[in-house]
Amino acid sequence: MELRHLRYFVAVAEELHFGRAAQRLLIAQQPLSRQIRDLEAEIGVNLFHRTKRTIRLTEAGQVFLPEARKTLQQAEHAILLAQQTGRGEIGKFVVGFTGPALNTVLPKIVRRFKEKHPNIELGLERLQTNEQVEALRSQQIQAGLLHPPINDDSLRLEVIHREGLVAVLPDSHRLAQSERISISELAHESFIFYPRHVGPVLYDRILGLCQQAGFSPRIVQEVVPQQTILGLVAAEIGVSLLHASAESVAPAGVVLRPLAEPTPELELAVAWNPETTNPVLPAFLAIVRDVTRQL
Repeated sequence: MELRHLRYFVAVAEELHFGRAAQRLLIAQQPLSRQIRDLEAEIGVNLFHRTKRTIRLTEAGQVFLPEARKTLQQAEHAILLAQQTGRGEIGKFVVGFTGPALNTVLPKIVRRFKEKHPNIELGLERLQTNEQVEALRSQQIQAGLLHPPINDDSLRLEVIHREGLVAVLPDSHRLAQSERISISELAHESFIFYPRHVGPVLYDRILGLCQQAGFSPRIVQEVVPQQTILGLVAAEIGVSLLHASAESVAPAGVVLRPLAEPTPELELAVAWNPETTNPVLPAFLAIVRDVTRQL
């Protein structure tokens, strides 16, 4: 049974006249009559009582009519959903993000995306950069806001934001009131860092910055996420070096101070798998580019 058989049946049932139904369907009357007979033969019952002058639905036809209408409506709805999904107007799109992305560009991107695409379900997953790389490879997420470089040439990257590092201190610290802090002034401090595997390139650059200042940092804790680092600093467990945007989520008892020396920048990039078939990706990338151009 094909959908056209149902359309033909509904037209005849509503018109109760083969001639008018044929005109409505823009086909000849004889092929229409043949299609209705084929439908009746396929389902094994007569749907119409026919005489030379009249036609009316049988009891089976009366039962079949609302179900046929329902099936046609469902088919039309399915076609519409498929077309809208193919155009990227509805569906689901999942984005991975890091803590610095949440502090900087992500809120604006999410607001803009929801304004422009209210019918698309936007999923958000907080993941470290290495976790995002794996999720992009497997297409568990469709885009990521992460920190380059990454060891995967199959993914595409665009750097969208850069920020420097700052010293993170308890507000009771002897340097808390300083306008700027030299790295060398932290030589005898206990440090709280994130684990190296979270961002090995930046981690090594920070250690190199300390070594250029004449010391190797004494690391007493390696933790994630950034809120944990900030909380441990507030508890006076040690000091840290974090991206400047961490100030937006710093708890009471913590101060952030600029560094006197040039510091390595933390880059934030949007990443995606070019093999993804999700039609929403181009619209998401366009919004990311538009938002970050205005920063």
